[in-house]
Order: sequence, then structure tokens, then C-alpha cells
Amino acid sequence: MGSSSDTKVLHRLIRFISSKAVGTFFNEVRVIGGENVPKDGPIIVTATHHNMMLDPAILSAGFPYQRMLNYWSKASLFGHPVMRWILFSSGNIPVDRKSKDRQILFKGTIDALSTGGAVALFPEGTSYTEPRIMQVKDGAAWAAMEYTKWARENAGKASPKDVIIVPVSIVYTNKTKYRSSVIMEFGRPIRIDQYKEQFFSDSEGAPRAAVKRLTRAIETELVETSINAPDWHVESFNNLDTLYAARMARDLLWEKERSIPLEDFVAISQTLVDLFSDPNVATNFKSAKRYLLGYYSLLQSSHLSNSVLSSLPLPRSLDPNTVTTIPSRLYTLLILFRDSVSALIQLPFFLFPLVVHSPVYIMGHVGAKLVEHEEETQAQNKVVFGLLCLLLIYPATFFFLWALLLYTPIGAVVAAVSVYLFAVYHNRMIDSNYERAKRFIAAWRVLVGVWTPKRWDLSMTALSNYTKPRTPPPSPWVNRPVIATTSPEGHQASHKPTDSSTQSEPPVKSVSPRRPPSRRLVRHVLRSRVEAMNALASFFDQLARAGPEKRVQASPHLARMFGGGIFAPSDNKANESIQEAQVEGWRYAAEVLGFLRKHGATIPTLGHGPLEDEWALSSEGEGYATGEEQEEPTWVPRTVD
Repeated sequence: MGSSSDTKVLHRLIRFISSKAVGTFFNEVRVIGGENVPKDGPIIVTATHHNMMLDPAILSAGFPYQRMLNYWSKASLFGHPVMRWILFSSGNIPVDRKSKDRQILFKGTIDALSTGGAVALFPEGTSYTEPRIMQVKDGAAWAAMEYTKWARENAGKASPKDVIIVPVSIVYTNKTKYRSSVIMEFGRPIRIDQYKEQFFSDSEGAPRAAVKRLTRAIETELVETSINAPDWHVESFNNLDTLYAARMARDLLWEKERSIPLEDFVAISQTLVDLFSDPNVATNFKSAKRYLLGYYSLLQSSHLSNSVLSSLPLPRSLDPNTVTTIPSRLYTLLILFRDSVSALIQLPFFLFPLVVHSPVYIMGHVGAKLVEHEEETQAQNKVVFGLLCLLLIYPATFFFLWALLLYTPIGAVVAAVSVYLFAVYHNRMIDSNYERAKRFIAAWRVLVGVWTPKRWDLSMTALSNYTKPRTPPPSPWVNRPVIATTSPEGHQASHKPTDSSTQSEPPVKSVSPRRPPSRRLVRHVLRSRVEAMNALASFFDQLARAGPEKRVQASPHLARMFGGGIFAPSDNKANESIQEAQVEGWRYAAEVLGFLRKHGATIPTLGHGPLEDEWALSSEGEGYATGEEQEEPTWVPRTVD
């Protein structure tokens, strides 16, 4: 492999820089299940892939025991000696995809594993913006079995330990948001013993069958450690935007930032996805989902968040169109002024670091705007653009300070320590000040929006452009299986979602509507929040009144974990291309409600006393979430049980 394979100098340098960049953008990278990773011996790490550049950076920076990871690269890139050294030193190994001989195809992988190394790859084959794991290809399984075959034939050259596959899911709490968190959860390690006999069998097709079984085992572990919602490109009446509805419900149930323990984030999110995937869970399922999606979309369009809005004092008396006494209105305004002053009181201590780092924030914003409609790429651009700015700002600051100290050796040390402490000070101050800044901006956006004349609000016709979340286009690199869908009338039909690789004509490019000023959306956002909370309260009220025997749809692994059950659906054959032994699960509704409450959910309930903050500013009973007439009366959520 080259002399650099032992030291991997460039890999260590890239990992160090990546860890600093990732640590600057994300609030925390939480590693769960690190005990499933062997400290030594050959391993193949199979990771989910939803971000082309951030995934390998996070995986390498947070990998247990700081083990060196070797990533696959095209064998043709290793031709030049200098390029070969750079690639090997930075943690890349060749894969000769043109070879039909798998021993040659995986030669770089075999070389790395034979010395007890770790090979990391992304079995989905590409990064994509989808609500679930869409495909797991056979490359990892073939590599593991081919290495096992080579080790059997070259016992003296191979590592004394068998290769182990370690699945890992990388889950972002909010892919695009600055100071959000990342969860890196390692699943159960997969050993090769149970696949050897079939792989080495002389029966026709046995090796391929063994590889397929191993691939399904990898897929199962990845699914159980990640969040998976129905594919939003399947034209089924209950699949549309399930992931977005579940996200909005999660934000309403846990209003404070980072109030969900990261250890429970995936299980909580999957539980909500399961609830909003089952149209039979409640009679008001469709309306609840629609109001949640309307509120979610309006928040995205207005650049506001539910957590910030919920922290603001916004009583009904804030609205100038509401009849109230002058002292009451002045008191409300004084509260907003008080909060604004408290938000700004620490700004002088953070002003200088903010000014120095302003190019980083500006370029990060520019990078995100370049890929505004590519959710998976926004954080990547923010990190990369910001990192490039930091690589200019910190060296420039160092040389400036060193020049002030007359370029002395002691001056160099003082300048380096000063730059380091300055960076630490900025990172320590950023979280609290960032939250205060968001609250300050939101408070005045709301105040301006509520106090502007009502005739300036968007009309209901214009508003309809901002009440439905934008669905990302299907990835041309994803192989979509034929899936049986069921219509509301009970008719089944085979359906293969259309993607760009199967269209006979190029799709017509649609221009997204230009976002209006947030002041024109504020009243609609506040009304939509009331409607979403009302709908969510009614939805959970129906679940609570359904009785102890009420069952709800659940992912099989959650069903087994929380005392539910599993069964094989009658249309199982339609999904065999995804997973041969696919099953469905269920949980008791009462257990699900208890699970959510146990983990801190503030579940809204109906008619239990006065509401502390009256959000329904000038509510006129209109369906502001969708521009449609409401299907049912409005309930106001009261207190929490």
C-alpha cells in the first residue's frame, strides 16, 4: 500500500481540521454504541450517507478509539506516484471497478484488512435527500466475503482475526441548522461465520445468495439506528410529507431547543413518524397532518422557529386590533423591550469575536443560499465556506499579533496562544448569544408583523404558495422498487415512482415563489400555530380515548422493544426488492403516549382550564394553515397532564 499506510500523516491532519470545523458548526456530536466497535482487528464500517462531505468528516473525527479509516477511491486515481502517496496518506484505498475479478476489484480493501485495518464505506452508493434508507448495495457484503475467501487461502498473510462489519447511522437533528447536533449510532456488529458455509458452497448461486443475506443484515441494522419515513415520491394518499409532519409534531411537543436527550432522539422521531404514517390511527388523521404541514411550511418561509416563538411573551393584548386597555398593551410592550435588552446585554462581551468572525457567518450564509433547495448540501456548504474563511482569518490574526511583538520567538508563542484562546472564547460564547440573537430578531419581527395594517398581509390565494413544504426532486441515483400502493377506496396498484432516469421528456423547471417579507406572514404563522396545536391536541385526545387495546402502526424494532408485536403483511411480495423478510409492527396507543410523556413531551390536551399565552391573535376562524375551510371545530389546547 505504500510507506504512508502506517502513519497516514495527511489523514491525521485532515481529521484534526475536520473535527474543529464540525465542532464549530455543530453543538455536539454524540457517539452511541461505541462499545460495538472492536479496538483492533479488521473491520468494515458501513455508514448511512446523507451528506457527501460531512458524513466522512464526522465519521473519521468521532470514530471510537481514533482508529484510522480507509475510504474507497477509484483505482485510476492512484497512477501517479505523488497522487498515490497523497491518497494513501489521506486514508484512501483503490477500488478497481472495471475488473470482473473481485479479488482484483477489492485488492486495496484486502490489503488494508489483512493488516488489521478499518475500511469505511457508504453502502447506499450515493448521498441523497430522501426520508428513508432507499437502497443498500452489495459492495460491503462482497468485500467482506471476498476478504474472508482470501484469508482462507492465505492464512499466513491474513490477520488472525476474522473481519467484522460495523453498521453506523449518522443522524442530524437538523441538517441545515447552525449549532444543531449529530448522532452517530453504531449498531450490533455483524460476524461472517453464519454466511461462510453458503458462500463457499459449490451450489449454483450460493455465493450471491449469501451476499444478499449479509446485505439485508446490514440494512436491518442501519434502519434500526436511523429515522425512516414513507417515500414522499410514492403517490399514496397517506405518504406525502410524513417526515415533515412528524418533525413539526416533535417541535410542538418539545418546544425548548435541545430538550430531547440525544440518546432518545431517533426512537422518539421514529415513533412520531410511525404515528403519522398510519391513516387509521385516528379519524382526524388527515386534518392533523395538514395543519402540521401548513405550520411547518410557514415557519420555513418566514425564517422563524417554533422554539423561539414559544419563548416569546405574546398575549392577545399585543394585537392592536384587539380591544384592551392601554396599560395592558404597554405592559406587553415593556415585556418585549425587557427581553430585547436582556438579549443585548451580553453583546458587548461578544461584539469583538462577532466582528472578527463575521466573514465566516456571511460566507456560510452565501454557501447555503447557493443550494437553497438542497437540504442535504446546505450544512456542507456552510462548513466548507466557513472553514475556508477561518483558514484565512486565524493565520492573518497570528501574523498580525506576531508583527506587533516584533517577530520574536516568544512573540510567536504568545500570538499562537492568543489566537487559540480567542477561538475557544468565541466558541464558548456563541451558543448563548446565538439563541439571544434569534429571540431578539424574532420578537421584533413578530411585533412589526402584528402592528402593520392587516391589509398588508398576504391574501389567502398568495398564502397557498407557502403552506405546503417543498418536496425535493427524486434522486436519479436511487433505484426505486415497484411498490404496491393502496388507494382510499381499497384498490391496489403497482407503482414505480418516476425519476429523472425514466422520464421520456425532461421535466419542466418550476421557479419557486419569491419569499415575501416576514411581516406579511407573521399573523398567518401565529394563527397556523394555534391550528396546528389544536389539531395535535385533538389527535392525541382521540388516541387517549381509544382505550387500552388500541394499536398503532410501529417499526418492527420499536414494536419488539416496547412490548408490541409484528406480523407479515399480505402484500409482502411487493416489497421483496427492498427487504425480503419485511414485516410490520404495532404498539399499544397507551404505551406510545406514555413513552412520549416519559421522555419529556408536553402533550396538549383539551378543555382543562385557561391558557397562559393566548396565541390566537385576531383569529377569525379561517383555515390559515391551508387556505381551506376547517373540517372540524377549533379546540384550544389548555394545560398539560
